[in-house]
Amino acid sequence: MPHPAMSPNNVAVITGGASGIGLAAATHFAAIGMKVCIADIGTERLAEAGARLASVAKGGAADIMTASVDVSRFDEIAGLEAAVQKRFGGTDILMNNAGIGPDSNSFGPLENWQRILAVNLWGVIHGTQAFAAHMVERGRPGLIINTGSKQGITTPPGNPAYNVSKAGVKAQTEALQHELRNIPGCRITAHLMIPGHVFTALTARGRTEKPPGAWTAEQTVDFMIARIDAGDFYILCPDNDVPRQLDERRMLWAAGDIVENRPALSRWHPDYAEAFARFVKES
Repeated sequence: MPHPAMSPNNVAVITGGASGIGLAAATHFAAIGMKVCIADIGTERLAEAGARLASVAKGGAADIMTASVDVSRFDEIAGLEAAVQKRFGGTDILMNNAGIGPDSNSFGPLENWQRILAVNLWGVIHGTQAFAAHMVERGRPGLIINTGSKQGITTPPGNPAYNVSKAGVKAQTEALQHELRNIPGCRITAHLMIPGHVFTALTARGRTEKPPGAWTAEQTVDFMIARIDAGDFYILCPDNDVPRQLDERRMLWAAGDIVENRPALSRWHPDYAEAFARFVKES
């Protein structure tokens, strides 16, 4: 059965909603008759996305709201929540999805670390702080969906600031769901979205055609909705290259670094290459 929050005339708010997974989710919600607010940066991008959503929304432009919001600023997120209440009466689905991924390493650039954490982690915290209590108070079924990453679980080398931000999103979302389920009468649930390789503006890196191994944003959203309907908290998305079974082995190996006292990130350590390959084949 579809989750009751995903019903006509209910309200979805999506940060990072002008492109990629956010826009795909907004398009789905608009097409099933929901009222949708997308928050993002870039006036032109927002206008284009808003027009696209209005073309599929049951109520046209009247059911679509766009807002220029920097999620790293709590005052802007709080203003967004108030504006949605004024326009649509409240929020049934909050998707904290805004994310960026400039390059980083442990030695810098400092500004990249600061911006990644401000958007990817603090944006999720700000969204939760501004929206969650009001969503609970309404007494209606609702969803808070936070976009994490497999990189926040296996923490591969290459962009530690991004990994740290998404590891924080995982921890925050787990804590949020624990707290929500311990509020008497609460009908809001939190969910951690863990995309696979998805072809979006963030991951394209100059490419104009989708790589064969990647999923589209629409495929990813379809999977997300199916798993929410099934009651999953961890929405672990496969893609055309990596099935769930391989993700599971990679995640188990990463946890095993601690349990077995292996070197940090041993999956990428030459001394452990054969052992990791054997471990994957054991699945």
